[in-house]
Amino acid sequence: MLKLGVNIDHVATVRQARRTFEPDPVRAAMICELAGADGIVAHLREDRRHMQDRDLELIKSTLNIKLNLEMAAIGEMVGKALSLLPDQVTLVPEKREELTTEGGLKVQGKEKELSRVVDELQGRGVTVSLFVDPVEDEIRASLETGARSVELHTGGYAESFLKGEFKGELERLVNAVGVAKKLGFAVHAGHGLTYQNAGYVAEIAGIEELNIGHTIIARAVFLGLERAVKDMIALIGK
Repeated sequence: MLKLGVNIDHVATVRQARRTFEPDPVRAAMICELAGADGIVAHLREDRRHMQDRDLELIKSTLNIKLNLEMAAIGEMVGKALSLLPDQVTLVPEKREELTTEGGLKVQGKEKELSRVVDELQGRGVTVSLFVDPVEDEIRASLETGARSVELHTGGYAESFLKGEFKGELERLVNAVGVAKKLGFAVHAGHGLTYQNAGYVAEIAGIEELNIGHTIIARAVFLGLERAVKDMIALIGK
C-alpha cells in the first residue's frame, strides 16, 4: 500500500509571516495523523524561515506516525537530528535564496562526506534517505553513502505536466525507480506533486511513499486539512 507523508512546512510559513502562534504546525500534524497520513515531513532550515526547533520536538513527542526531518547535511543540523532522533532524516540541498528546494542533492563526488553523516545518524537508529534527481549516476552514488532509501525529485515531472508534455519525465522516473530498487533502496518520491499529477506517479511500481505538502495545504484553505489529506489518500490509493 502506497504511503503518504504530509509536509507541513507551509502551515509554519503562514504563522511565521506574522511571527505569531497560529496556525500551529503541531496541531496540523495531529490532524494529518487523524486523517490517515502515514508520516509528517518537516524541513528544518538553517534560517528557520518556517519550522522551528520546538515544533519538531512537540511533534516527535505527541504523534505516533513517522516523523521525516528534511535537512541539509551540515554540522548544526546533524546535531539537532541526533538530539531529536526522528524516525527518518532526508538529506536535501539548501540555499538561502531559494523559495523551495530547487533540485536533488549532488551526491557524486561527495560520497565520503555524506557517508559520515549517514553513519552518524543511522548509528543512532535514524533511517537516512537522500533526496536525488531521477538520474542513474546519482542513485548509484547514493549507494556508496550507506543510505537506506532515496527520495526521487519529481519537480521536473511536475513542471512538464503543466506543459502537457510529461511522458518523457514520467518514463525517467520509472527508469530511476527500477535502478533504485535493483540497488536495494526503499524508494520515495516528492516535490511539486498535486491532485492533478500525483496519480501517474502513484502508479509506478516500486515507489513506497509519496511526500506531498503545498497542494494539500492549498486545498485545506478551502476544504479543511482533514478533508484535503483524505482526498489525497484516496487519490493515490486508487
